Amino acid sequence: MFVRDESSGSGSEDKPLPRLPWIVRILLLLMIAIAILAIWFANSFLTDRFVESTRTRAELRQQLYAGAILSELQRNSVVPLLLARDPVLISALEARDFSASSQRLISFVDEIGAAAITLLDMDGRTVAATEREELGTDFSETPFFTEALDTSGTVFTLVPTDTGTYQASFSRVVRVGPQPLGVIQVEVDLAQFERRWRGTTAAVVVTDATDRVIISTEPRWRGKPLEEALEGLPVPSALQRALQTAGAFSRDPEPDWVSGAALMQLEARVPFRGWKLVSFTSYESVRERVNGVLALIITVFALALALGFYLLNRRATVRSLLFQRESAALRRLNDRLSAEIAERKRVQEELKETEQSLAQSSKLAALGEMSAAVSHELNQPLAAMKTYLAGAKLLLQRHRAEEALSSFQRIDDLIERMGAITRQLKSYARKGDEAFEVFDLRAALSSALTLMEPTLRQESVRLTTTVPDFPVPIQADRLRLEQVVINLVRNAIDAMRGQEVRELEILVAAGEEAVIAVRDTGHGLDDPDQLFEPFYTTKKPGEGVGLGLAISSGIVHDLGGRLTARNAARGGAVFEVRLPRLDNRLDAAE
Repeated sequence: MFVRDESSGSGSEDKPLPRLPWIVRILLLLMIAIAILAIWFANSFLTDRFVESTRTRAELRQQLYAGAILSELQRNSVVPLLLARDPVLISALEARDFSASSQRLISFVDEIGAAAITLLDMDGRTVAATEREELGTDFSETPFFTEALDTSGTVFTLVPTDTGTYQASFSRVVRVGPQPLGVIQVEVDLAQFERRWRGTTAAVVVTDATDRVIISTEPRWRGKPLEEALEGLPVPSALQRALQTAGAFSRDPEPDWVSGAALMQLEARVPFRGWKLVSFTSYESVRERVNGVLALIITVFALALALGFYLLNRRATVRSLLFQRESAALRRLNDRLSAEIAERKRVQEELKETEQSLAQSSKLAALGEMSAAVSHELNQPLAAMKTYLAGAKLLLQRHRAEEALSSFQRIDDLIERMGAITRQLKSYARKGDEAFEVFDLRAALSSALTLMEPTLRQESVRLTTTVPDFPVPIQADRLRLEQVVINLVRNAIDAMRGQEVRELEILVAAGEEAVIAVRDTGHGLDDPDQLFEPFYTTKKPGEGVGLGLAISSGIVHDLGGRLTARNAARGGAVFEVRLPRLDNRLDAAE
């Protein structure tokens, strides 16, 4: 390249640009080599690391899914055995009087969490059911009825329905000695797993021992062998091309199907009748994440190279012009890379918003089920408010206005609690909120005792509370914890009926754990080991079904703690709720 020197006049000759020194050329080549090596090493290392982290998260999520399925099946498998021994149902089958059987089954299904419970007589006719429209239906030819009659154990059946889903159930014969009276059936809600999994980016299926798809986030796959379901994908589909690779991620994939569509196939065994869980998990745009880092490395080296040219050629006008041209080209390249990175970030944000919307839809679908539990929780404050209103009315008639104001204040506190319950229902429907919150254990105990105060006064129970002078912060579901405390206090009151001394002592301690101890002066515990088993109760028939302590133990376990019971040295029983303190949770998280 030649330029004309204007200062020497019109007759001066064109001069070539001076060549760069050898040392500068060597340095430039060395810098380029270092840049290439850095880009190659970063591409290899980051790709392997991002792929491995994606695979690890997918495997962990798969193990959680498999564990949830097994837990649901095991939990429902023991229910027919328990219900087959229920004396009320056995009496109904013997007397052929089923007027209250359906209502009893309905009370069980909410506490157990089953999809439906059905009671059949020996003719296969439905005599009691949680689904009232099933009453009178003949199931004498169905597999769950015929197979249950042929064996003395619990039978598991899996049959397709008209809607394309599969109905799973456990059934068992109800006997009195060797004489069979009927069959109890407990249905398992397998569709709940599909509703949960649809909020994720992975495609999940569960197959039985014959490799037939029984649960799937893709409704078209249900009822087909997995291999046949995958072959049925359309040929131009990017998903099919990703599934054919079975997760073999390439560092240089074809650009028309790698952007968020490359998938890996993972399998996990569900230890139940040969079931298997298969997931197809997205690599979450591993290539895009790697390209973002590579773009940053290239930019750094490009800027360093541009700075070197500027320092070497700043005194030469021509070289400065050349540098400006090269620098402008580098800036345009950098702008294009920055625009591409910004666009990909925008796409990722849209994907996250879509996932949150799907998760919100799933939560709203479960909102109806929560409404029943919330209405049950509102009954207790309403009953207490009725008692306080009656007392306030009597006090006003006797011109004792100051004492009546105290009752109105308690009514106001109960209204606040009802508002808290409804706010929990609203917060569940709100995006991103969680049921767990940080609160003072002493405040939760005070709220629970406020609800039970009318009952304590009516039963002439002397209450003694011992709490620390400092806050005891924990992180849990406050309303469910208050439900446990109310249940323990109510059980203590029932245990002290007929006793001359009725003293209830509640102690809050804060050490390695946060502890609530409830001690009564009742008759004590006959068999503490069986106390938390379902349907075990020492109350008279009609006063309880023996599920309160079992449910309370489950709630405390969900909160990360444990519920224990023992006999006190001075007589009576002691129940202890042990929960992890908030600072211990933070230490464990760190």
